Amino acid sequence: MSKLKICSLFAGVGGIDLAFEQTGSFETIIANEIDAKASETYKLNFNNELIQKDIRDIEPENLPDFDVLLSGFPCTSFSIAGYRKGFEDETSGDLFFETLKVIVEKQPQIVFLENVKNLVSHDKGNTFKVIREALETNGYHIKYQVLNAKDYGNIPQNRERIYIVGFKDIEQYKNFDFPKPINLKQGITDVIDFSKRVDDSFYYTEDKYKFYNLLKESIVKSDTIYQWRRKYVRENKSNVSPTLTANMGTGGHNVPLILSKYGIRKFTPRECFALQGFPESFKLPDLANSHLYKQAGNSVVVPVVNRIAQNIYKSVNNEVCI
Repeated sequence: MSKLKICSLFAGVGGIDLAFEQTGSFETIIANEIDAKASETYKLNFNNELIQKDIRDIEPENLPDFDVLLSGFPCTSFSIAGYRKGFEDETSGDLFFETLKVIVEKQPQIVFLENVKNLVSHDKGNTFKVIREALETNGYHIKYQVLNAKDYGNIPQNRERIYIVGFKDIEQYKNFDFPKPINLKQGITDVIDFSKRVDDSFYYTEDKYKFYNLLKESIVKSDTIYQWRRKYVRENKSNVSPTLTANMGTGGHNVPLILSKYGIRKFTPRECFALQGFPESFKLPDLANSHLYKQAGNSVVVPVVNRIAQNIYKSVNNEVCI
């Protein structure tokens, strides 16, 4: 069977696209991303057409035909870290409906959506109810599940996301199952080299940070990840990384910290991408670290999405999901 053609909306740096393409069964033919810096990273790693503009300005009828729609529409409206406004948010709450416009016009056989776990419970479930009913009204049979990266991707990060898969074909829908949990075999030190010397800018020192003494008192283990929480240090006792966020490494709270042989430091952008399951071959452009941290935090855990993509293709071909 030939590769299924993908249209990717809110593509970011292309984490979802990468995960699907890694299966060898999907091919992205067109993508959309409004952020110029994320687009720079995307274009460095993908050769397909990228429409760099506000999705509201895209005319769906002008898009090429495709088989699969991917959409990681912005999650700020539905996130615990956001304002909980949902569809009332004028900046991003309506962006699901921009995705829906493309679905209605192009009628792809498969739809894949990704968002924060809180989407399910937002507004007492009404937000998710609207999304689900909108898809079902347009002929899609829906399955959804919240998956944690540490349980489903062999990635040592505590990151829960909801994944929604819709099929036009009822038999493909019946064939599809989300992947089963797998044992976490990778620890933090398998992903991040604590013994490696990195650029001085990533280290916390007494002359640069007023709260350095508090860090020094609290950060004492060399195989653990800590977080600076504005006024205190939190130790992550699960031996996995806390959820990576878009504002990490920029001076905000929740910045992940480790004790290396060269001192206390934060993750580098490359390490954050590694904790999202991006391969070393994934290229990062010469951008300010703040942009790269944001891009990593806003992306997906590639191995989790890859496992879902494998099962989508198996369901299309009437094979047993794994």
